[in-house]
Amino acid sequence: MNATGRLVEEYAADLSAALHGPAKAKARLVDEIRDGLVDTAAAHAETGLSEEEAARRAVREFGSVGELAPSCQRELTVAQARHTARAVTLTAPFLIGCWYLARTAGHDLTAYLPRTAQLLAVHLASVATVAALLAAATLAATGSLARRLPTPHRLPLVVAWAGTTASGAMAAATLALALAAALAADWPLLAFAGALAAAAHAAVATSARACRRCARLPVALVPE
Repeated sequence: MNATGRLVEEYAADLSAALHGPAKAKARLVDEIRDGLVDTAAAHAETGLSEEEAARRAVREFGSVGELAPSCQRELTVAQARHTARAVTLTAPFLIGCWYLARTAGHDLTAYLPRTAQLLAVHLASVATVAALLAAATLAATGSLARRLPTPHRLPLVVAWAGTTASGAMAAATLALALAAALAADWPLLAFAGALAAAAHAAVATSARACRRCARLPVALVPE
């Protein structure tokens, strides 16, 4: 590897280590910066500079990793917020389905458990509805609307905690459905729904955890 390649790869590796966000989005961002460094270094080399000096000048023009990381992290934080919002949007219907399943399963359970399960399912459905609406608004605010309006600085953190709340509700739905399945005649359907709720909880919880981490990292603010 020549001097240009070595310096560029070191810079790209340090930048990648400093950033957090969806793997594909981060890899694409680092690749773009790597390509930009290579092109800039090549342009300087054409003026007569050595490969190493041309690469060093390109790095100085781009700025240090510490200087560049906040602006890159802002992009990745928004991407992670969109990832979490998308996960909530796709999985929230499972919580709404829990309301229906708990309601229909209540007919063949004891007199006390159906009422408890139904009340819990109603609350879970409410959480799902609020989370889904917030997630949809987030996707809109960070998508086409972002071209006209700036993305609120605290939106990723709000999405992170909304995802955390939704994942907690999914965990509660899993337990409620497991208990209902143990006592209901149509237990296979409830058991299957419980397994889906558990899988949804795992997906949303992982994304929400990553979103909380990204939201706490320093980012470059965009002037309004």
